[in-house]
Amino acid sequence: METYTTDDALTAMGFGKFQALVLVYAGTGWLADSMELMLLSFVGPLVRQQWNVSPQHESLLSSVVFTGMLLGACSWGYISDKYGRRTALLFSIILTAGAGVISALSPNYISLLALRFLVGIGVGGTHVFSSWFLEFVPAKNRGAWMIVFSAFWTFGTIFEASLAWVVLSRLSWRWLLAFTALPCFVLLLFFVIAPESPRYLCVQDRISDATLVLERMSKTNRVALPPGALTYHKETQLVDHNGDALTSQNGHLPVRESDCTTMGNNAMTMSSKSGSGGIAALRKLFSRKLLRSTLLIWFVWFANSFAYYGLVLLTSQLSDANRRCTSAQKSQANQKSSNLYKDVFITSLAEFPGLVISAIIVDWFGRKATMWILLFGCCGFLGPLAVHQKESLTTALLFGARACGMGSSTVLCLYAPEVYPTSARSTGVGIATAIGKIGGIVCPLIAVGMLRSCHQMEAVLVFELVLGLAGVACIFFPVETKGREMK
Repeated sequence: METYTTDDALTAMGFGKFQALVLVYAGTGWLADSMELMLLSFVGPLVRQQWNVSPQHESLLSSVVFTGMLLGACSWGYISDKYGRRTALLFSIILTAGAGVISALSPNYISLLALRFLVGIGVGGTHVFSSWFLEFVPAKNRGAWMIVFSAFWTFGTIFEASLAWVVLSRLSWRWLLAFTALPCFVLLLFFVIAPESPRYLCVQDRISDATLVLERMSKTNRVALPPGALTYHKETQLVDHNGDALTSQNGHLPVRESDCTTMGNNAMTMSSKSGSGGIAALRKLFSRKLLRSTLLIWFVWFANSFAYYGLVLLTSQLSDANRRCTSAQKSQANQKSSNLYKDVFITSLAEFPGLVISAIIVDWFGRKATMWILLFGCCGFLGPLAVHQKESLTTALLFGARACGMGSSTVLCLYAPEVYPTSARSTGVGIATAIGKIGGIVCPLIAVGMLRSCHQMEAVLVFELVLGLAGVACIFFPVETKGREMK
């Protein structure tokens, strides 16, 4: 009897209308989450003025969101691998939307912190959108379409900067919080038509359900599925006589295929014992063949998050630090706000060239080289900011740094899911994302705390050190995943 795998089916169908709809839905999720994070650049200073909180408490508003994201990233990854991608997406969207709207009604600073913490937990499920989307995309198209998918994040940052420019000049920050939550309600409205990942269904031995999804895809794309029945090729690790894992010449672990379309009760029992998600997924992350990749991905994700969110905050803090620390004449309040919106808007546009650059070189140099090239490039742009610069030059340097940072983060979001197997993918990426959120928790202390204390050189040097070490870590990634099929 002829059989085919999900990779065979996806390759035969190509990237069609069905995947385009999945792209729009998952991309809207990323747009919504990027808006919630970009919001922090504007709300902090306004809350500090209204409730007269200290600079340390202002930075706490950002840190508490990232603390929630750290918890959420681990939780949603586990839920996604154990109960399904759709389940994790649904509850993370509900939490983000509900807490986002209610936070606009916060009566005091403490309640605002608590509600934004809950928003952070919801936004922590961002990585599930990327894993879910990639599991519908053929291997040969994955790099290009991940770049397109990442553009939704950039659209979110630009849209939020534009929304803040319009709303905050006429209304209060509370309205900005409410408007920012609206895309999540759009996601809830269309959730009923969002499909479960066929790869996840196969891992859970739900072959008939996976077949239905693939048939729905083929009908929408108007392309026939390969002949035969769907089968799932389990991963097994070949071991030499010394007990070491064998690898193929291209650095990928070989697999031995086994048909699961006719699994009996014994096979089902073995599958349930091995599990997918939870402890079983963690064991895979720390297995001999994945341990090095896992630890390096954790550090690079930490550095990318530290740099990216730090650059967003630097945009709103650096010009102010230059004025205060050089004893320059202070601008009028409304002029200062106008410059803030303008600078944030301009630097947000930098993410588009960052996406274009990464799209051009990712298939040329590979995932690993693209990441370290862009990380070192980010270091180069940040270096001159160790000393005070003119506002126009500061904005230009931040533009270049943010372009490189966005490109590096995008390629990392492509690389990490390709490293991990389906049964542990969301858990692996989720924990890596959670480690990254530690960078988000720490970076406000650097971008806000040190700059407000006029320690600009020290702040920039910290960014340079973290990014430089991350670039070196990328060089030592053990596997290049370009063109590799997701197992």
